[in-house]
Amino acid sequence: MKSGGLSLPTATATFHDDENKMAAEKASGDGEELTPSLTIKEKESLDGLDSRLFGFLSLRDDGDRTKTLLGKAVHCYESLIVKAEGKVESDFFCQLGHFNLLLEDYSKALSAYQRYYSLQSDYWKNAAFLYGLGLVYFYYNAFHWAIKAFQEVLYVDPSFCRAKEIHLRLGLMFKVNTDYESSLKHFRLALIDCNPCTLSSVEIQFHIAHLYETQRKYHSAKEAYEQLLQTENLPVQVKAIVLQQLGWMHHNMDLVGDRTTKERYAIQYLQKSLEEDPSSGQSWYYLGRCYSSIGKVQDAFISYRQSIDKSEASADTWCSIGVLYQQQNQPMDALQAYICAVQLDHGHAVAWMDLGTLYESCSQPGDAIKCYLNATRSKSCSNTSTLAARIKFLQGLHKGQSSYLTGFNNEQPLFSTESNKYLQTSKIVKNQNGHHSLPATQEDVLNHLSLHSHIATSGEQKDIALVKESKPSRKRSLGSETSMHPGNTSNSCPGIKRLSNYVHQMTGVASPNCGGFVSPNLAIEDKNHQLSSLFAKNANDNMDTGTCDKVSNCYPAVHIKTDNYVFSSPSSSVSIATSPMSTDQTNIHTVTNFSSPPNGLPIINGEELENSQTSINVDLPRVNHKSHPQIPSMSVSIYSNSAEVLKACRNVGKNGLSNSHILLDKCPPPRPPTSPYPPLPKEKLNPPTPSIYLENKRDAFFPPLHQFCTNPKNPVTVIRGLAGVLKLDLGLFSTKTLVEVNNEHMVEVRTQLLQPAEENWDPTGTKKIWRYESNSSHTTIAKYAQYQASSFQESLREENERKTQLKDYSDNESISSENSGMKRKGPFKTIKSGINIDLSDNKKWKLQLHELTKLPAFVRVVSAGNLLSHVGYTILGMNTVQLYMQVPGSRIPGHQENNNFCCVNINIGPGDCEWFVVPEDYWGVLNDFCEKNNLNFLMSSWWPNLEDLYQANVPVYRFIQRPGDLVWINAGTVHWVQAIGWCNNIAWNVGPLTACQYKLAVERYEWNKLQNVKSVVPMVHLSWNMARNIKVSDPKLFEMVKYCLLKVLKQCQALREALLASGKEVLWHGRSKKEPASYCNICEVEVFNLLFVTNESNSKKTYEIHCHDCAQKSSRNLENFVVLEQYKMEDLIQIYDQFTLVPSLSSSSS
Repeated sequence: MKSGGLSLPTATATFHDDENKMAAEKASGDGEELTPSLTIKEKESLDGLDSRLFGFLSLRDDGDRTKTLLGKAVHCYESLIVKAEGKVESDFFCQLGHFNLLLEDYSKALSAYQRYYSLQSDYWKNAAFLYGLGLVYFYYNAFHWAIKAFQEVLYVDPSFCRAKEIHLRLGLMFKVNTDYESSLKHFRLALIDCNPCTLSSVEIQFHIAHLYETQRKYHSAKEAYEQLLQTENLPVQVKAIVLQQLGWMHHNMDLVGDRTTKERYAIQYLQKSLEEDPSSGQSWYYLGRCYSSIGKVQDAFISYRQSIDKSEASADTWCSIGVLYQQQNQPMDALQAYICAVQLDHGHAVAWMDLGTLYESCSQPGDAIKCYLNATRSKSCSNTSTLAARIKFLQGLHKGQSSYLTGFNNEQPLFSTESNKYLQTSKIVKNQNGHHSLPATQEDVLNHLSLHSHIATSGEQKDIALVKESKPSRKRSLGSETSMHPGNTSNSCPGIKRLSNYVHQMTGVASPNCGGFVSPNLAIEDKNHQLSSLFAKNANDNMDTGTCDKVSNCYPAVHIKTDNYVFSSPSSSVSIATSPMSTDQTNIHTVTNFSSPPNGLPIINGEELENSQTSINVDLPRVNHKSHPQIPSMSVSIYSNSAEVLKACRNVGKNGLSNSHILLDKCPPPRPPTSPYPPLPKEKLNPPTPSIYLENKRDAFFPPLHQFCTNPKNPVTVIRGLAGVLKLDLGLFSTKTLVEVNNEHMVEVRTQLLQPAEENWDPTGTKKIWRYESNSSHTTIAKYAQYQASSFQESLREENERKTQLKDYSDNESISSENSGMKRKGPFKTIKSGINIDLSDNKKWKLQLHELTKLPAFVRVVSAGNLLSHVGYTILGMNTVQLYMQVPGSRIPGHQENNNFCCVNINIGPGDCEWFVVPEDYWGVLNDFCEKNNLNFLMSSWWPNLEDLYQANVPVYRFIQRPGDLVWINAGTVHWVQAIGWCNNIAWNVGPLTACQYKLAVERYEWNKLQNVKSVVPMVHLSWNMARNIKVSDPKLFEMVKYCLLKVLKQCQALREALLASGKEVLWHGRSKKEPASYCNICEVEVFNLLFVTNESNSKKTYEIHCHDCAQKSSRNLENFVVLEQYKMEDLIQIYDQFTLVPSLSSSSS
């Protein structure tokens, strides 16, 4: 849908007319205020200039001339908008956004992009717009919005020419968000791409090495750094930073020999780094720390002084100087240094702790308490519980003086009279050039430093990863790039000037801790107020000028009916909270308040962000420009025969090759669902769990039971007493039998903390969190059985000891409640659970698997009505049985089943399990909570806070599963489980032949693709097998499967023709009967029929498979690949034609 205004061709003609009119008016002397114009040559030069040139414009020979032309074009476009009173086509605003982006006028670019978004219903088809919008969000550190935009670019156009730039930025943003697995994946995707990039391959390799270091994989990091040093013609700055990181790692980690050896290596690396880059303040600081640790105090001071001279003042450096003074028994000098540190970084936990220690040593417990309190309030504090204990102890010493326990924001002075004097004189002053100079206190400290003995570091320093801004027009201060683990001392990311394009000032970074996706609310004040008002036209009338209230569902113009047969994901309004933006004060454009467009596009308002926490429901804007090829929309009826399909897709060209999505061509990228409206009343947030009580075997096979379980209205069903009425021998799955049958069988062990089922605390027991921590290891069934038995015996012993201490029932109650309270506060007991025990081998587990054939067909592991039985090969844990061996407190964290398939779980006993279940409709809400808590909904481990869910009006089913009970988890249901007693459980997945199951599976398949997550179930492969094996009578299911076949058939034919036309030979390979589906080794998407295999792996018959897009990125002309074909087109055509809707039994009988 386009606005019925002035089009770009019309605008071009208008510019030409204005040019002629201008000449005539100039001759007559009448033209005082003339509309600027572009010549025909200038217009031709502007063709094709869009966001894809960002970062590359300066590399062109005519870069400066092009920027001048862009400035003129922006002026012309703005004048034309004013002249047309804003009634111009949406593409006009998109182009204006591109021009402003290339001129690095980010605020104006955002404003124009927002206008385009509000006018263009299918904006999501325009990859250039999405890319430009992502770059703007990235510039403002609105990382979640940038991630969303970039992911959609890769979704709508996987072969996008700037995919390498996108993967690089995604890697950096996920690194900042501590999603290290995703970060590594995107860095590797960027590394294999042969397209040009603003970072070199060695710089990307450095980021990968530093990522290992950040993850505390120090040996992998060391190996990666050393490999980088072997690179020929390694740039000086990269070499200096690699040496710096190696030196600092050797200082902190036991990588080589004893302490003396590792310090020697550390100093050598740092000295070599300074030989390459003597101006690195960070390397001087690290060198000072190394000298301090070996007692070379004078050398340490010289290094610290060099660090301060070479770079901006650092809180870490001043804190280390303070420790040095304290070790020299110079408390007043140490006090001054610590004050400098906390002034530079008010949240520097280590400086506050060291300052508290200093006050304690000077017998000032009140001041020490205040410092410790400030340390605990810092996000970087890693030992809150220890400090809390220390504060409590000092309170006892300082009893009665409650004034000392006042909060951080209290007006009372924090320091003693003497320290206040220093604090007041330590204001940062600016020199004549506008740069920060040392505070007066820092100058004083440096002027009379006197060092006599070695420095002993007090506490671990949290090193800030610094990235300098390289653009001469942006005089930014240094900023942190990565978020560090508590106690980690080696996570600094040194400053490579060229990296500054990717991460700047991080103190105001939009992060999940700040409330999820952050929409930078940038107020732009244009010099032309008339133009500003035109941009703001048609703004949402419900939005106030100064605040952002909640808005309704986004993308109203592109909503598609969500019937079961339509592959569309509902849009989502993501609840966000604004956070401070790091904008350049020297180049910020002010704008009139740009109200939110009707469909809820996020805005940036720089003036209000710093102090506002306004919650808004918004969704991300995205784009489509005429000069950028759009996704072809080939509407072919699913009832067409194969000949018509092939004719329709013939000569599609390569524009149609990369769009491999199963979803309808005209649907936008998938989105999490919004919370159902209207919200449920509070009394319905704890609904009763649907439960079926069986009395006899006939009840278990009664058809309505199957219908009840698969009904989408029932997210979960508990079938009570199933094992009893079917006479299942659950003893076959008991620990005793398992040990007897196969005691050496592998068990995955998860080490975790024992906590109350409804709560999840951080390890210190100070706050409830969503992140669920566990460590993975492996053992055998026999060894875990011993642990399970010893755990039970230990519990009995503790219970007997507790009983001997109890006098009566009331005492028992009080002690129980006291123990419960202690559990909530920690420390928590460590427990181990055995998970993912594979029972797929029919030879090893013949009796166990045979016993499960007694179950009704719809819950069996293998049956004709189970979609997973038609995959054709084993998917462990899905179409095979898995066993869980548990002790009280063992947890299965929150999740949906792979590809939203149904799940069957039977409790073997003897203990119970407690289940928490949320309907599929609400998974978008849980996804939002995960984002706000810096978690990946699909890949991270999380345990929901029930209070958060109730406040968000999310219903939670909660029930007990007893031995012999079967729990049926319906398609897409979110659930998490905790064992109450000692028990074993068996589980597997089932795919009912319903339209709902297929639809949800495909939607998750597409969402996984958007999120760069591998889909365990190959839905394309499964759909073709369904067409071969199953007669479908459900019209909705038939239409969805037929459409998938149609789309894949078009893609296979178009790709094959394009390859042959380019001279690339397609070799017949075939496919064995039970061969697994193929996935790309790089991006992990499913690859169907045409496999791109590297020449080397093909010759070795190891078959390193790539998808078409990844193959082209790594080898532009595919010269390093052979193309293997698994299916004959004739066979696929025959399957497609023979797959028809069969009449249902009810219709045929009538």
